[in-house]
Amino acid sequence: MKRILLTGGGTAGHVTPNIALLPRLRELGYEISYIGSYNGIEKKLMEDFQVPYYGISSGKLRRYFDPKNFTDPFKVIKGYGEACRIIKKLSPDVLFSKGGFVSVPVVLAANRYHVPAIIHESDMTPGLANKLCIPSAKKVCCNFPETIQYLPANKAVLTGSPIRQELLKGDRLHALRFTGLSANKPVILVMGGSMGAVAVNEALRRILPTLLKEFQVIHLCGAGKLDHSLGHLAGYVQYEYIKDELKDLFALADIVISRAGANAICELLALKKPSLLIPLSAAASRGDQLLNAHSFEKQGFSMVLEEAKITNDALLQAIHTLYQNRTTFSSAMESSSQADSIETIIRLIDEAVLRT
Repeated sequence: MKRILLTGGGTAGHVTPNIALLPRLRELGYEISYIGSYNGIEKKLMEDFQVPYYGISSGKLRRYFDPKNFTDPFKVIKGYGEACRIIKKLSPDVLFSKGGFVSVPVVLAANRYHVPAIIHESDMTPGLANKLCIPSAKKVCCNFPETIQYLPANKAVLTGSPIRQELLKGDRLHALRFTGLSANKPVILVMGGSMGAVAVNEALRRILPTLLKEFQVIHLCGAGKLDHSLGHLAGYVQYEYIKDELKDLFALADIVISRAGANAICELLALKKPSLLIPLSAAASRGDQLLNAHSFEKQGFSMVLEEAKITNDALLQAIHTLYQNRTTFSSAMESSSQADSIETIIRLIDEAVLRT
């Protein structure tokens, strides 16, 4: 039996693409194991999938001053030793890494035991963890054409990001029953990420009286960010967080307003959903969402409205323009090679196993 080891953690975005690969890997007969941190989000997310899980010590490598910079390198060294022991015990044929700092000692340990590693970079430019892993990797998967220039030419592969296949199986009628919305008026799905986005929430709510004349709105606003004073508005429903019904809400939505995290927008690409992206500003991040958003805009997949440029009129105009041209955006996504990411990555995994 072929054996694959998965790793990645720290945020859900470093885990969910691994989860998306599980059904296809099992279909092909792979024996699957996972290495993550002792108690990171990856451990909780993997619990439901009956995959053997191995925890290791994990430390964050920072580019800025922090007292933990003096102790975390020792955690990474400990994690490397633990990863070496696990890999020696499991003897995997291939490693697939989705990134995050827990992946660094795992990729380095795989290299020591001559296990081919395929790593995935979600954002436009490689983060520090993947920069450390690239020399030890056989292939580096990426989401954006622009990323290839930052990677070794013999390793870079444009794949897109694996997404959960259940998202493609939404039921529009179920969403109508769940939300109580009408089938006779277009629907906007607004998403701010798992934590919600205060700036997006506030901007949307300011224009609701005007927006609801033409559209209905499903608003995923984040934990603790419901506005109960808006409960009376017909055509507006808000939820802190949606899990099982998300696929149905996607099926119902005509257009989507979203932040520009790499995994989120790759889901929109796979679903062929026209989107208005409102990326996190460079002041609030390393600027990766801005780069992600403008790449999707350049490829004709999305429109972009930067947070600093949001006004009531600008947001309303962008929504109307997106809706009126939604078929153009959907057609561009339909022809994208990044939409079949799972099969592209599986092919790389199979090729790596054959060469071992």
